[in-house]
Order: sequence, then structure tokens, then C-alpha cells
Amino acid sequence: MNVDGLLQRALNLEFLSAEEGLFLFENAPTADLMYVGNSIRQHHVPNNKVTWIIDRNSNTTNVCIANCKFCNFYRRPGHSESYITSIESYKQKIEETFRLGGEQLLLQGGHHPDLGLSYYCDLFSELKRLYPNLKLHALGPPEIAHIAKLDQLSHYEVLKALKEAGLDSLPGAGAEILNDRVRRLISKGKCGGQEWLDVMRAAHQLDLTTSATMMFGHIETNMERMEHFVSLREVQAEKPVNAKGFLAFIPWPFMDEDTILKKIKRARNTVTGDEYVRMIAMSRIMLPNIINIQASWLTVGKQVAQICLHSGANDFGSIMIEENVVSAAGAAFRFTTSGIQQAIKDAGFVPQLRNQQYEYRELPVDTLEQILDKQTMIVD
Repeated sequence: MNVDGLLQRALNLEFLSAEEGLFLFENAPTADLMYVGNSIRQHHVPNNKVTWIIDRNSNTTNVCIANCKFCNFYRRPGHSESYITSIESYKQKIEETFRLGGEQLLLQGGHHPDLGLSYYCDLFSELKRLYPNLKLHALGPPEIAHIAKLDQLSHYEVLKALKEAGLDSLPGAGAEILNDRVRRLISKGKCGGQEWLDVMRAAHQLDLTTSATMMFGHIETNMERMEHFVSLREVQAEKPVNAKGFLAFIPWPFMDEDTILKKIKRARNTVTGDEYVRMIAMSRIMLPNIINIQASWLTVGKQVAQICLHSGANDFGSIMIEENVVSAAGAAFRFTTSGIQQAIKDAGFVPQLRNQQYEYRELPVDTLEQILDKQTMIVD
């Protein structure tokens, strides 16, 4: 293997093996990876626009029996701080989101032992009855797997019922690293890597658009990162011809503040800005069949995320009117609607508001001051 030959194959949009990806990641100069990542980005998204979205990440419940060692958000059943979000609370959150220019609710929660398929179908149906224009980007493969086990149904049956109840798209939550050695150590109570992938296969069969993620920088090896890419790429290649499948891939570093994983496994977030930029470029190189790559400014900050826009990323994510899970582990960055646009402009690109389907939206000008009042600008 040699770096130049592998980079040329990547530019040709060939599928590199995990071993070849590992060789590139460990041997190619950052500048070369950035050049190739950006070239592939220009092939897929041949314009100077960088997309972003206004949405809200709310939680159905914080009760969870998965016991993930990197999560500070969950509470055990019966805990004094446990909750299930009420319809009245959803109404307040949704109406505020609409006022601030958003149209989507990113709705996730814990593995509650008593909340099965009927609960979520009733919830989605009621939210869509109250707000027909609301987009529900909800749950994730681990929650689908959990519901399927509770109700003794297939992933397809669960997703079909949820789609009929109002589910618009399925987030790529809970992927972490799709290797069961890693998953047994950090999230034993969640579905295994193969089941995560199988849920996504079922979603694609139903033409539910999805995203994919990776949380790295804890106890995984570089090879396990590359294998994660290959697994996602294979599922995307299997999707029905008319299905969009994975619309986007979002990698972010492990946030370690006060987590059990840090205390017990001695895992530390040692991911540098350079390493994150290299991972964005590798995302492009290893995932030539996924169109959109998102830079996680929430976890790496503005400057690193801006560099990622020259390394393969074409999306800057969300201003996040609300986010509770990653923030609980130490992600402290924030953007306003004007701030995220200025950051994109300062990086040399044109900001473009989008929806979850990566379709362009007009900017809701009348809401800008409200959003400015709601959020705090990221600190340089």
C-alpha cells in the first residue's frame, strides 16, 4: 500500500477496505487528506453553500435501563429526578420552536422499561394531530430495538407503525462504535452493532430517511473506526434504489466530563483539532456513497468546525434550541442563528438554511431577534 495510490482511488470514489483506510489515516499528511476530502465534497455537493438547520432536541424521558458509561443524562426507574415529558410540555416546546423559525423536533429518550410501541404511536399521532406541519426526526436504532423487544415485534413492524403514526425520519443515534467489543464495555445495555445496522436496513426498506453517527476517542482502536465506516457504507449500498438511506454522517469526539467511562475505564477525550479534521476527511474518503458530512461544532468548537468545511464537511448542523445529553457530558459550545451564519461566511462559504431532508428553506427573517435573545453566542 502507498498513500498516493490510495488517495487517487479515493478520488475515483472507490471503496477502500478498512485496512487501507487505516493505512491512510495513520500515514497520510493532514493536508493531503483535507484536499481529497474537499474534492469528494465538491463532487457530491458542487457549490459554495454550507447548510444548517433550526431544530430542537427534546427528550421523551430520562428513564433508561441501558446504563451507558458515557451518559450523564439518564436516571434509573424510580429515581426522584426521573420524568416522562407531558403533552403540555411538548406543546410549549413545539410552539416556541415554530416561533423561532424551526419546523422539526429531534425527539429521543432513554430505554424506559414500560414505554412500548403503543405509547410512541399514540404520542406521535397526537403531536401530528396538534401540529400537522411538525417534522418528527425521532428515536434511533437502539430505541427501536428496545421497543421491538418489549413488544416482541420485528424492527420493520415497529418502524412501519411509527411511520404511520407520524415518524418522518430516523436519527443515527446510539451508533457510538459499531463493534461489539467496544459496545460491551461502554453501552452493554444497548443493541449490538449488527442490530443497529439491521434497524437501519429496515428503515431504508420503508423509505425512511436516516442519518449515521460515530462517537470516537474513548476506548476504540483506529481499525475499529475504519470498520465502522465500512459497515455504514455497506448498509448504504444495500438500500432500495429509490430510497435515500443515510442522508448524512456526523462524527463527534467522546465528551468525558464526569462520565462513568472516564472514572472507571479511565477513558479520556484526547481528540485534538487535527485528529478531528482528519476524521472528517476520512469520513469522505471511506463513505463515498453518503452525500452529506456534518461538522460537530457542538463538541469541537467554531474554529475546528470551520476548518472541517475545507476538509470534506458541507453541513454545520443545528443551532439547537435545546440539547441535554451531550451537553451533560461537557459540550459547552453554542450558536445563535446569526452566529452560525457568520461562522460559515468567515470560513469562505454561503450559509443555507435546510430541513431534515437537506432541502433548502427560506430564512425566517422575522424570528432572528427572538433567536438571538434565546441563545448565547459561541465564545472564541
